[in-house]
Amino acid sequence: MRYFSAPLAFFFFTAALTSSVSAQTSPSTQTPTQTETPASAQTSPPTQTSPPAQTSTVTDPQDSVVSIVGTVVSISSQTMVVRTDDNQFHLFSFDKYTVRPKQLAPNTRVRIISSPTDEPGLRLANRVTVQDAANTTGSGAQQEMAPPPKEMVDLQNEIERVARRWQFGVRIGAGLDPELFMFGVHSSIGPIFSRNLHFRPNAEFAFGELTDMVALNLEMAYRLPITFQQGRWSAYVGAGPGLNFVHQGVGTRDISFGNFDYETSFNIFTGVRVRKGAFVEVKTALWAPSVPTLRMIFGYTF
Repeated sequence: MRYFSAPLAFFFFTAALTSSVSAQTSPSTQTPTQTETPASAQTSPPTQTSPPAQTSTVTDPQDSVVSIVGTVVSISSQTMVVRTDDNQFHLFSFDKYTVRPKQLAPNTRVRIISSPTDEPGLRLANRVTVQDAANTTGSGAQQEMAPPPKEMVDLQNEIERVARRWQFGVRIGAGLDPELFMFGVHSSIGPIFSRNLHFRPNAEFAFGELTDMVALNLEMAYRLPITFQQGRWSAYVGAGPGLNFVHQGVGTRDISFGNFDYETSFNIFTGVRVRKGAFVEVKTALWAPSVPTLRMIFGYTF
């Protein structure tokens, strides 16, 4: 009986041990099913990313084509000032593509479709249409009495000055090879044949240690259409013949042209001009060995 009870006890011990091990391993086998539910719950939110795609961008009116209705305060061949119903003044410029009536008078109610320029406070008028004829009543007279801001008037005067057909200016600079100090005067006449082409004759007087020169230059300047016609700055290139009278030597200077040698050159130049009138220019002369090879010029056009 003793030998029979030992195997029986071992059998019950093994069965109890097996049941305890299976009880501990069964929860671990269920963990994958428990972890799949949070994973699926975490992947669902990205499906809600569609609403941000419906957002729209608001365009600033200063950077787009807009339509404005108002009353003409003043008008010229290049600019127009309009006052809207909210008592705001707007300055517009014209170019060759502007569509507008031939006759526009102050106090006329107009609609202007315009686009932005590189100048704050200035817009380019694309189309101008008349809404009502010029108003000569008392209310119109009161509107005419209210002047636009001074900054707008100054900007309008600058644009009108650039658009004048004849301008006069002065210049100063230096030449290299040979080294000379220069000063002179110039004129601008135009436009000629094209809106961007001007005839710009100028006279330069130069002197140095060994060389004196008087140059009469008959040059044409072309404004590069990379900026607006009435932009705050403009780049230009040009060329033309130069009539040069050069004296070289050591000794007392004599203003007699009998001591000057004549040389003809072909000048090529480029520069940048600010609408207020100042400009800087670089010029070179070809086929004239006694004329400075390179000239740096600063000037102002009135």
